[in-house]
Amino acid sequence: MLHVVALLGCAVAIYLACEWFVNAVEWLGARLNVGTLAVGTILAAVGTALPESVVTLVAVAFGHSDASGDIGVGAALGGPLVVGTIAYGVTGAMLLARRPRATGAAGTSPDALDGTDTRRLARDQTWFLAIFVVKVGLGLVAFTLKPWTGLLFFAAYAVYFRRETAGDGDRAADQDLEPLKLQPRRPSPSTLAVVTQTLGTLVVIFVASQLFVRQLEWAGPAMGLPPMVVALLLSPVATELPETMNAIIWVRQGKTPLALANISGAMMIQATVPSGIGLLGTPWHFGAAALSAGVATILAVGYLLLLFRTGRVTPARLTVAAGFYLMFAVSLLFSAR
Repeated sequence: MLHVVALLGCAVAIYLACEWFVNAVEWLGARLNVGTLAVGTILAAVGTALPESVVTLVAVAFGHSDASGDIGVGAALGGPLVVGTIAYGVTGAMLLARRPRATGAAGTSPDALDGTDTRRLARDQTWFLAIFVVKVGLGLVAFTLKPWTGLLFFAAYAVYFRRETAGDGDRAADQDLEPLKLQPRRPSPSTLAVVTQTLGTLVVIFVASQLFVRQLEWAGPAMGLPPMVVALLLSPVATELPETMNAIIWVRQGKTPLALANISGAMMIQATVPSGIGLLGTPWHFGAAALSAGVATILAVGYLLLLFRTGRVTPARLTVAAGFYLMFAVSLLFSAR
């Protein structure tokens, strides 16, 4: 019972911290004069992707057993799987929930994704899929220089980072932003307050996510699940909770492009940074469970890429993405028994 209470408490703490985080990061984007969508793809994504990157780093750098290596590899694979399925599915469900209020009796929306540039999302998914296929392929082969390929993944994210921050288009501005929660009476908060709120909420998100992971890791042995299954199935649900919470908050505020940009940006980080750490510090050899996670992710992202490229994406079709995670979870649980 204590573990269940702790899980619920951590989830509430993460949600409230994300409320403050998205409020602060929008002001931070305006102060840094980055592109509007870069607030989601870079600033928010870097912050919310910290938990899974740290899980991989700690498992690889400080673990002293095969189980630690499994957890590191599982975290690097499980993160993209959860974001590419559950986060998109939750976003679609939130958009469906908003539809009656947004469209009234007609029941249809002229712009179900609130003006989201689906071509940009298709481009991000193409980048992700290309990098992820290489990442999975490396898990199936062995050669002397394989650990050093981890540096290529860091370089790939550096290129993406540069492209997003240097892109043309509208720049983030402070018009129509909600007052900073630390300074609610000031129409233009101080830069110190913006930075303090951003960093403070990241600390809360990080600590609450780690506590959430520990509670889930207790649940794994209690259910008789091996470390790799816990790393692939349970831990990512916690470490990806901030991205999902951000999506809920931004969709609720009518800022769907930011919600989807945060998801695609987080996926790019997860395809590169944790993978680079894992390649440098583990044999990076995939068993059946890890390979299944890779295949499920490729199928889910391929489905999303098809929707974005053809312009046929709708809230209902986004929710289908969550089904790929459910199918993977069922197959993994059955194979682990």
